[in-house]
Amino acid sequence: MGIMKSWQRIFALVMVVFLCIGCSKVPSTSYNPWAIISVPTESKLLDIAFTDNPQHGFLVGSDATLLETNDGGNTWQPLTLALNDPKIRFDSVSFAGKEGWILGEPSLLLHTDDEGGSWSRIALSEKLPGNPIAIYALGESSAEMATDVGAIYRTQDGGINWKAQVEGAVGVVRNMERSRDGKYVAVSAKGSFYSTWEPGQSTWEPHNRNNSRRLENMGFAENEQLWLLARGGQVQFSDPDNLGDWQEPQNPELATSWGLLDLAYRTPDELWIGGGSGNLLRSGDGGQTWEKDRDVEGVAANLYKIVFFNSDQGFVIGDRGILLKYQPNIAKSFSQEAA
Repeated sequence: MGIMKSWQRIFALVMVVFLCIGCSKVPSTSYNPWAIISVPTESKLLDIAFTDNPQHGFLVGSDATLLETNDGGNTWQPLTLALNDPKIRFDSVSFAGKEGWILGEPSLLLHTDDEGGSWSRIALSEKLPGNPIAIYALGESSAEMATDVGAIYRTQDGGINWKAQVEGAVGVVRNMERSRDGKYVAVSAKGSFYSTWEPGQSTWEPHNRNNSRRLENMGFAENEQLWLLARGGQVQFSDPDNLGDWQEPQNPELATSWGLLDLAYRTPDELWIGGGSGNLLRSGDGGQTWEKDRDVEGVAANLYKIVFFNSDQGFVIGDRGILLKYQPNIAKSFSQEAA
């Protein structure tokens, strides 16, 4: 019995050594352009949006969290709306100019046409298939709303009437993203397949995943190229010449215990990936090679949403009220010094 336990210990040590051999050797970034922003809440933050004024924006989250900034996101002040339900969760916020929308649970939709100076509540039908999860402001009085089963509706009269854009449903989804020209990609709740839809199609088109790894998240690059994040820290991009095919999968950081949760492009060539345990990865060549921002590893949060409004304005949202803000001056200073 003692011999058996000794062999078990030896085997465990060998496995540790084997795994360490495959540990990530991803290089560190030469600079850290992210500042930790103090936010007056520990509720879960879920989305961020700015008006046509890049200094004026809103953060939303659980526990009816609604925060406003007037200095580009350096400081945030809480707002309280008379909703009579502190357990409401604001899932999505979107602005087109001065007109904005906030979507929440249970079945809550708010609308403003004065940059958030006042908000009106819009009634949603109890017969909606699924729960509303995302709202996209498209222009004056126009917006699209999506539910967690793939129903998509559009209004062109400020939310008074809504018209279904797709027939039927795709099934419960883990997450969903819309491209700038109105295409959607949605990952199934269990990550076993994904579906795509574009304007003019009557139904969603399902697609099998490429391998045994379950999907975590998907989205669009600026050229409509698809990207996906899969279990085990895997990243993959569709073929830019044939979006139905996929390039070889990558593992920017091998043998890690955390997953990759979201990806966003700052420029066509520079992209960032957020993950568990303060994991933040950068590629400056369109996803060919990767480096890690180790200066934010001490952030005790899962970094699950990255948003760039333009090349100089970006944010990373994490657990427990964690918010990172992109600092373009640091990046530009480093580029000038390197040159």
